[in-house]
Amino acid sequence: MAPPKFMGLTGQPLSLAVSVVATTGFLLFGYDQGVMSGIITAKPFNDVFEATRDNSTMQGTVTAIYEIGCLFGAMFILGVGDLLGRRRAIILGAVIMLVGVIIQATAMVGSTPLAQLIVGRVVMGVGNGINTSTIPTYQAECSKTSNRGLLICIEGGVIAFGTLIAYWIDYGASFGPDDFTWRFPIAFQVVFAVVIIFPMMFLPESPRWLLSHGRVTDADKVIAALRGYELTDRHTALERNLIIDSLRASGGYGQKNTPVKFLFTNGRTQHFRRMMLGAGSQLMQQLGGCNAVIYFLPLLLESIGLSRNMSLLVGGVNMIVYALSATFSWFFIERIGRRRLFLYGTVGQMTAMIIAFACLIPDDSSVAKGAVVGFFIYIASFGATWLPLPWLYPAEVNPIKTRAKANAVSTCTNWLFNFLVVMIVPIMVSNIGWGTYLFFAACNACFIPIIYFFYPETARRSLEEIDIIFAKGYFEKMSYVKAAEELPHLEPSEIEEYARQYGLIDEASETAAAGRSRDEEEKPLNSRTDGNASGSNEAIPRL
Repeated sequence: MAPPKFMGLTGQPLSLAVSVVATTGFLLFGYDQGVMSGIITAKPFNDVFEATRDNSTMQGTVTAIYEIGCLFGAMFILGVGDLLGRRRAIILGAVIMLVGVIIQATAMVGSTPLAQLIVGRVVMGVGNGINTSTIPTYQAECSKTSNRGLLICIEGGVIAFGTLIAYWIDYGASFGPDDFTWRFPIAFQVVFAVVIIFPMMFLPESPRWLLSHGRVTDADKVIAALRGYELTDRHTALERNLIIDSLRASGGYGQKNTPVKFLFTNGRTQHFRRMMLGAGSQLMQQLGGCNAVIYFLPLLLESIGLSRNMSLLVGGVNMIVYALSATFSWFFIERIGRRRLFLYGTVGQMTAMIIAFACLIPDDSSVAKGAVVGFFIYIASFGATWLPLPWLYPAEVNPIKTRAKANAVSTCTNWLFNFLVVMIVPIMVSNIGWGTYLFFAACNACFIPIIYFFYPETARRSLEEIDIIFAKGYFEKMSYVKAAEELPHLEPSEIEEYARQYGLIDEASETAAAGRSRDEEEKPLNSRTDGNASGSNEAIPRL
């Protein structure tokens, strides 16, 4: 019997298709993150949207309002993401973004264009909030342990490539007709949205989401297709059973929607702690100052005396450095690990911000240009570490029962503080100048002890092993960082032993599963119920 197929693909080609579509979602995110920076001070743009001309508050508002939409999108997933499913949420997010692009690009003089632009950016933000809350979870739940970190880091890394594309399209469009200067860079986002929507209609749902809804037959088909196994292969059953054990341990098997209150529990599963670790990584990413450089670099460069054309050119080169540095984690994320990359990146960002504010203190334009060196060091450090890691870590560290909601909380945190930073940076630069970069240097200094003492390593761990790390720390009353260091890397058969040892597998559930297994063995294979229609629990054959 051949392995099942989706889009005519199975095994590695199917996994690659999942990764390409997921990556395109973050490419679009990066593009939108960078597109406003090159047009917000352009004369043709200011002629249509008069309120943005020489008004740092309005420039910040128009740019930052997008983050409010993203926050609403993430909150939507927090509420209904478990019911909607990963696949349908991604399609919905891309469709909403497509509508947002059309609203923005069709703004006309004489028809309240600023209001239309703001509405379009909010609508597009809602779609992006849905996708950024869902895509890392979908990728993590479809990936093998051996390449999960790499694939999600590639997703995070292509944010930089999206921003790079946006900067250079902005620069090229600046030489075109007035309307082309800003309409084309905004409208170009349609390409990314279409690439997400159509393939996603034919790709599989997350097997972990299917099992959380009791759809065992569907999950077996997806696991077999993603791994290239036959449906009857013992490895298909083994992977499925490990996921089910993890769901049972957290009480999430067959429960279609996890109540929000479960996010605030601890005990052996440590739901609240794990949610806070993920959300904390997103908070630190934003307070580290990344958007002070990404969104407003041309504006910052103009403020230290560079012409608009030179500011755009330097910003474009800086984005090349950003994109190249983002590939660093692709090669070293598993070798170096999450903790050390967090720490190295924080030190690099702190150093860069110190250089930037030190060069701006003398208030001399020739010395101030040295701050550009600090911006380049910052973007290289950020791209290699803090760009992808806060998207990877919450998708890994949260247990399967609360993963969708906890990841949505992390994304809400990202967009809330993203909005705050993008809104206040132009005002900070106008009013306190070099003090802006001193503030971000101090923030980075505060992150170092937090990461060192509280963030356990998750590299080369299966999602089920990470559950055991937190159970071990809880039962043995030790630091979770130490628990991660002490726990050996486990084979699938060993995971079940440790899970039983720390009470993650309920004995009553095991007995019930064994009874169902005996009943299942007495049924012919083709008589098993299909969970597609009802989503109800199915008999689960054990190994």
